Amino acid sequence: MRRILSRVGIGSARVDTVLPKTTLTAGESVQAEVHVEGGSTEQEVDAIYFALLTRYKTDDSTRTGVIDKFQVADPFTIAPNEEKTFPITIDVPLDTPITAGRTNVWLETGLDIDWAVDPDDKDPVQIDPGPRLSTFLDALDSLGFTLRTAKCEKAPGGLFSSHQFVQELEFVPHSGPFSGKLDELEVVPTETESELESKLEIDRRGGLLSEMADIDERWTQLTFTNESASEMKSKLHDEIERHA
Repeated sequence: MRRILSRVGIGSARVDTVLPKTTLTAGESVQAEVHVEGGSTEQEVDAIYFALLTRYKTDDSTRTGVIDKFQVADPFTIAPNEEKTFPITIDVPLDTPITAGRTNVWLETGLDIDWAVDPDDKDPVQIDPGPRLSTFLDALDSLGFTLRTAKCEKAPGGLFSSHQFVQELEFVPHSGPFSGKLDELEVVPTETESELESKLEIDRRGGLLSEMADIDERWTQLTFTNESASEMKSKLHDEIERHA
């Protein structure tokens, strides 16, 4: 009877991931531990799996998006009430969405147990921007832009990202050279090891007719490699000014 109960998830093994910190930076590697505690019967565990997840909106629903997934540990047996610890390294992808506005990110850990309801552990994490995106955000701040909201949405045709979704950052000019000239600035950033690609939608301040016809919006794109904050600021200023 105990074996049957275990197979439907009653008395099954438990898993917990212990992170050294809950604020992670896109692009960094973090050493962590996975603790597994046996249930009421001996169980065969095929693997320990991880997924870094977020939520993104489509036209008609909200879905769970996979930022990255991987597995550790060969198949093993966990005895009743036995405890096992596995050291792991979590590599946070550079294009992980930052946790701002309506964007949440969490790490999900689970055990792959045949015929069982697999136990899992969900740990919310704070994601700070990678090095180039951080410099980019500082440059926008120095131009008077303030982040109003951030959200993940389905990537249009899969053109912008290796994922099914992209993060859109929406800024408003509260001060600086574009205050009173723009309604908002929307940014879709993608950071890799070699560059930061930023797609910009510049929403100029116009009359009612132009806003209804969407002729007040301009799309453009900038790519940054090793620019300093001042160089990014200058490049951003000139490109936004050209479309403002």
